Order: sequence, then C-alpha cells, then structure tokens
Amino acid sequence: MRFFIQLSYNGTNYHGWQIQPNATSVQETLTKALRVVLSDKNLTIMGAGRTDTGVHASQMFAHFDYENHIDSKTMVHKLNSFLPKDIAVSDIILLDENAHARFDAKQRTYEYKINTSKNVFLDELSWYYNKELNIEAMNDAAKLLIEFTDFQCFSKVHTDVNTFNCKISQAFWKKEKDELIFTISADRFLRNMVRSIVGTLVYVGLGKISKADFQTIIESKDRKKAGFSVPAHGLYLTDIKYDYIKMV
Repeated sequence: MRFFIQLSYNGTNYHGWQIQPNATSVQETLTKALRVVLSDKNLTIMGAGRTDTGVHASQMFAHFDYENHIDSKTMVHKLNSFLPKDIAVSDIILLDENAHARFDAKQRTYEYKINTSKNVFLDELSWYYNKELNIEAMNDAAKLLIEFTDFQCFSKVHTDVNTFNCKISQAFWKKEKDELIFTISADRFLRNMVRSIVGTLVYVGLGKISKADFQTIIESKDRKKAGFSVPAHGLYLTDIKYDYIKMV
C-alpha cells in the first residue's frame, strides 16, 4: 500500500531535503523515524521535491510503501514523539499504489521573506535587509515571469536537467508590517531559481536595474547576468497541489 505523508520542517539544522553522505538531511531523519516506528528497516521515502540547505517547508509531501494498515492519527502522534522538534508530521494518507509524490505534483508554491526591521526572533527564519525597496517596481518586473518559460538565467550552473522550462502561474510581492513576502507558483522549479529571482528583483527595487533590464536578463539565459542569490533561510516551500489531495 502506498501512503503519502504530509510534514513541515525548519531547515536551519539540515543540509536540505535529500539524503546525502556526511550530512544530516530531512529525508534521512524522517526515514529513520519511520523505520523505527513501523519496524521496517528497508522502508524508503520519496519526496515531492528537493529543498536546499537551510530552506524551510511549511508543507512538504513524501510517499512510502508499507504492507500493513496504518491508523493515521495514532501514527502521526508516534512519529512526532520520535522526530526532533524541527520536523512535524501532520497527516498520513492512503492513496492508490501508483500515486507519486514528486511526479504527480501539479504546482508548487514558495515564499521568500525579507524582514526590514531587526528582529532577534526572526534571524534564522527571514532575511534581514533594511535598505528601502520599491515594491511597486518589483511587482511590475515580477509580472514578466509569467510571460516566459525558459529560466536558465536563474538556474544554478552545471545542473543536470533536461529542460530549463517552467510554467510560472503567479509571482508577486506583498508587505505585512515589517516583512516583505515574495510568493511564486509554478509547475516546477530549477535549483536556486527562487533565490536568484528574488536577488534580481531586489536590484530592481533598489533601482540598480529596470524592468527592461530584467526582461533582457531572462532572455539572455545567462546566470552571470542575473542578480545575486539571496540567503536560504528566508525561503519556504509553502504549498504543493495534487489532483487527488484536496487541502482544507
């Protein structure tokens, strides 16, 4: 039987989602917990995607196969008692055996948080940046993202992908008190894509580049022409949509 597990995590102490040698990852930590709680030393999990070192997720999905029935409420409680405080499981869902957490995801949404006022409680959960930014100009430039599909200019170089095409459905900034939040949704994302988009839009907000310059950067397909990559600790994976999982 195939089960989906819904979780969230603070990525501060992890080298991203994916299991890797000589580094602690969210996938590894969750796998170990599931193997203990379900008494299955061979159990493996597949995530909906990867998040880089220090990136957070308020919603992540992964799937695993297990031959016995699972009582969701009981298992969620057991897992949360076993997992460290920075990883929390919210649901376990029985689905069709062909359901796939990664390949069946129709849309992913990320948020990037910039804190404009020094706050000791948000130091690891948002990027502190107190220079004045023109949000109207940043939003005007962000609209261009919906008009393009090739985002090689925002991708980490030497990335092993078949295509740099992504279909972005929304990209906008909003201000909430002392926080600037950038929201972007797409069918898929490239490595480092959101962080380099934000860094380039910050240049727009500072007046260093124009909307026309932003378009030229996209059309160039050259990472060297785009802006800097903002720190990972301000980035959150916030939503993943599937046709067969309806979230309240």
